[in-house]
Amino acid sequence: MPQGTVKHFDVETSTGTVLLDNQDELSIDAETFAASGLLELRLGQRVRFEIEQEGEDRLLRHLNIISM
Repeated sequence: MPQGTVKHFDVETSTGTVLLDNQDELSIDAETFAASGLLELRLGQRVRFEIEQEGEDRLLRHLNIISM
């Protein structure tokens, strides 16, 4: 399962960005965040997730915190 670091997270919109270990960035959308069951994410937290390809877009799915 890929891993990365939370680069940005907006509590009001439940959206953000994860910096993958290979330096690519993926967006966290509100639907993925809601499905994760998490209450919040903080800058610098380590997370693991799955990446789904939908057309030309790569989507982050099944988000889990590795470390606080």
